[in-house]
Amino acid sequence: MPTALAPETPTLVLDPNDQAPGLARRFLAARFAEWGIEDDYVGRLVVCELVTNSYRHGEGPIVVRVFRDERDGLVVVEVWDGGEGLPVVRPENYAATSGRGLMLMAELVRAWGVRPLNEGGKVTWAKLP
Repeated sequence: MPTALAPETPTLVLDPNDQAPGLARRFLAARFAEWGIEDDYVGRLVVCELVTNSYRHGEGPIVVRVFRDERDGLVVVEVWDGGEGLPVVRPENYAATSGRGLMLMAELVRAWGVRPLNEGGKVTWAKLP
């Protein structure tokens, strides 16, 4: 997955609280507007899911980056946190009241994954269609 970012790639650092998902959605919408992309629905859903997971299951500050992959021009959303636990798509459970977000997100994106950081924590990324 792309790791080389241009030095000017804007980065959003969030406190891990219930305000983080909304701030991340606005950050992504602003980036899309800069690029002239009108339909940001999937991007907002993806960044909200990844930031919410970092807030609920990760540790420390949450770092969000939204950039275009230099190879194909597609948008990539990256969300970093200091937690060691990895996100997992849970099996369908019709009785569950949560736990469907990653399964939904996985259906909407071109690709997604997680990679550990040398300094601890992880980056969860998704490439938008």
